Amino acid sequence: MNNGNSATPTTPWEASVAQYLKKHGFEAFQPKAVLFDMDGVIYDSMPNHATSWQKAMDSFGLHMTAADAYRYEGMRGVETIKLLAAQQWQRQLSDEEAQRMYSVKTRYFGQCPPAQKMEGVEALMKLISSMGLTIGVVTGSGQHTLLDKLENDFKGLISQRYMVSSFDVTHGKPAPDPYLKGLHKCGELKPWQAIVVENAPLGVRAAQAAKIFTIAVNTGPLPNQLLADEGADMVFGCMEEVRQSLLAQKSSSASSSSSDASALVSETLP
Repeated sequence: MNNGNSATPTTPWEASVAQYLKKHGFEAFQPKAVLFDMDGVIYDSMPNHATSWQKAMDSFGLHMTAADAYRYEGMRGVETIKLLAAQQWQRQLSDEEAQRMYSVKTRYFGQCPPAQKMEGVEALMKLISSMGLTIGVVTGSGQHTLLDKLENDFKGLISQRYMVSSFDVTHGKPAPDPYLKGLHKCGELKPWQAIVVENAPLGVRAAQAAKIFTIAVNTGPLPNQLLADEGADMVFGCMEEVRQSLLAQKSSSASSSSSDASALVSETLP
């Protein structure tokens, strides 16, 4: 993107960044890291989660649909259960009781087929890494079976030192805490020094609360407008669309920039 005194955005990225800067009152957008959600972004794991949630909650007499699983995606599991109990049982669960119920959901999830990588996400990560940007993971999951897979499945791209899970925060998404923790783990970054890649409404809300530029990739059944209404700065239909958009922006800006990262996304107000 343009560095300095460009007055008129000429690409979708430039227009979105200009709006982002104006919205938050920031003077510059100079990303050093990209923070990925995990379920439904890195792994195509949401169908397994939806099935596991339905079975587990039904065993306790709580009603949870597949659509609910996508709607509450990103929230810490114990918080989801406490919310459902408050709505349907009109009582507040303790953390211990909610955790016991969540362990049943975890057991069902462990019986599901292994989640596959989301189509196109590895190619997107390789492009991001080639531009010198750190890749972080910020998830509301506490599923060890998935967390342990990340480093092995994405060798050279993902490191545990840049991961944030439900174990790292007290307040999960849609609170900003997970993404603020991600900024901290990736080098004490400021909000304008990162990009978030999300697929869930509550995840987008969390990223926006942290004031981070947010790309929503709609990998589930919810309408694009729902993600836009939560404040996503850009909305795409799949990972390959994001990669192609990044390549187009990089090509557009390459002649006026000295590095891949700045050519792609650096922007300052006039």
